[in-house]
Amino acid sequence: MLRIHFTAQDIARIRFAPRPAPLQELHAALAAAVNRQGGPLLAPWRGRVLRSLPAAAAPLADLVPAGRPPLFLDVLGESLSDSFEQIRATGSGFVRSELERVYGGLPAPAWIRGLHASDGSGWRTLYRAQQAAYEAVLAPVWSVVQQRHREQFTRYALTVAEHGVAGALARLAPGSRLDDGVWVWPGAAAAGATEIRDVRLAGRGLVLLPTFHHPAGPLLQDSPGRPVVLTYPAAGPSALPPTAGRPDVDAEALAAVLGRTRLDALRLLAEPHTTTSLARALDVSNATASAHAAALRSAGMTTTTRTGRSVTHRRTALGTLVAGV
Repeated sequence: MLRIHFTAQDIARIRFAPRPAPLQELHAALAAAVNRQGGPLLAPWRGRVLRSLPAAAAPLADLVPAGRPPLFLDVLGESLSDSFEQIRATGSGFVRSELERVYGGLPAPAWIRGLHASDGSGWRTLYRAQQAAYEAVLAPVWSVVQQRHREQFTRYALTVAEHGVAGALARLAPGSRLDDGVWVWPGAAAAGATEIRDVRLAGRGLVLLPTFHHPAGPLLQDSPGRPVVLTYPAAGPSALPPTAGRPDVDAEALAAVLGRTRLDALRLLAEPHTTTSLARALDVSNATASAHAAALRSAGMTTTTRTGRSVTHRRTALGTLVAGV
């Protein structure tokens, strides 16, 4: 569970990143590929990403010896070179402490030791690795990422105008809620954690940044002297990984795996349905419709939100990819 504590000042300082951040999107894509997130349905995309990485990108793996990247990488530059300049401007003390944190006494490669010693060759190795990975993974689809970010920006702005900030946050993260200044995101595995994580903004505000290559979230960036950034999986069909593509889905084969009624439910949930309306559309009982929705939700293909006594189900990006429509 993730709990973000807002002051009144923080509520006024919530902002949506106006443009995608290439380095953060790259980190999200690499994390999803390496950690096998998204299950077997995204396996072809993950395989393409990993096969496309050139040898020059290999040093990036040295930055996460135990799956814990150093916080000095968390920047929001609007280009790769701008991002690197922000990283390079990080204080040497913070760079050293973060490298010591992620390595925790493990032996470090020579170029990491160079970063620790503020050696220029270490920084050049990092920039070449980031550039090589970006060119292989994101450059071919960056225009698509930019377009989809604009769609998310517009959707968020309209939701704030219609439902207010609390309503916008709840819709941004289905199942979450904003109560008494605390945004509670049940079940959220922030940066892979499973325990409760409390983050107090203390007047720093929050930047919301959608990602289109990371099916699980959120990713929270809380670095000293920098804005707190919440990178969240973008909602809706437009959020599919641009490099994943749409597979040719054999409806009969898919029905054999999911069951015909459950597949019909998944396809119906391209639009939000209450349990009652879903049951009516499927011509089944409310209990049966609820069971199908629960099974799909447990597989990450749908989300369920509760408003009073009513629950609403909707398909996730992963569900859209599975449905193939």
